[in-house]
Amino acid sequence: MTISVGDKMPDGVFKIMKSDGPGAVSTGEIFSGKKVVLFSVPGAFTPTCSKEHLPGFIEKAGDIKSKGVDTIACMSVNDVFVMGAWGEQAGAGDDVQLLADGNGEYAKALGLELDASGFGMGTRGQRFALVIDDGVVSQLHVEEAGEFKVSSADYILENL
Repeated sequence: MTISVGDKMPDGVFKIMKSDGPGAVSTGEIFSGKKVVLFSVPGAFTPTCSKEHLPGFIEKAGDIKSKGVDTIACMSVNDVFVMGAWGEQAGAGDDVQLLADGNGEYAKALGLELDASGFGMGTRGQRFALVIDDGVVSQLHVEEAGEFKVSSADYILENL
C-alpha cells in the first residue's frame, strides 16, 4: 500500500556518508520533531536527477528552509558510496542530506518502488517528494512516469 497524506512515516534506517566513512541514520533521527522535505530520485548520476532534481534543491535550499523546513533530504536506491560521491560532485554540502536506500527497502515500505529492470536498473524508488511534519506526511507529490514537475524544488517551494 502506498503511503498517503496523514500517514506516519515507516521506521527504517538509511546509510549516509560521514566525514570518517559510511554511517547510518534512523528515520526517527531524521523526522522526529522536524519539518522535512524528502525527495526521491530513481538513480544518482542519472540525467534528470543530476541536471535538475538534486541541483534544484541545492539551489533553493535557503528559500525552502526559510519556510520552516529543518531538513532537505534526497533518497535513492543506490549504495552509500555512490550517494556520497554524487552529493560531493553536486556540491550538496549541508544543504541536502543524501540518504542511501541501498536495497530499496524504504522505497518498498513507502509503496513507492519502481521496476526499472527494463533499463537495467532493477528495483528503484519512484520520483517523488514528501513534506513531513514530525514524522507524519503532510504533502505527497508522486511524478507520473517520465515526468519531472510535482517533485521539483520550485513546486515544493510554491506549496510550502
